[in-house]
Amino acid sequence: MSDATIFVLIFGGLFVLRFVLATLCFFYIIPDGDRCPMCDAPTLRVEGSWLMRRLRWFRPSWCVACGWEGTLRRGPITPEFSPVRAPDKAPSENGRASGV
Repeated sequence: MSDATIFVLIFGGLFVLRFVLATLCFFYIIPDGDRCPMCDAPTLRVEGSWLMRRLRWFRPSWCVACGWEGTLRRGPITPEFSPVRAPDKAPSENGRASGV
């Protein structure tokens, strides 16, 4: 092999390796799930561009609380909040509610 071929293979390989490593690094920087990276509130999924529809492992999102708009990785979804009413007062020793 000539020196020019070896040079092109080595530097071409390094260029491709740099691209692959940068892509993996940026992929793992993007948070997963549906929580906003700014305020940690659940986000809503929005319809993305044609590119986002092709890249199924990404999720375009919008935060209702702070207005953040960006891309998240697919991950665990926050369950829907259902408030449970707590009892007004704890019962006392004799079975009656305290403070009455």
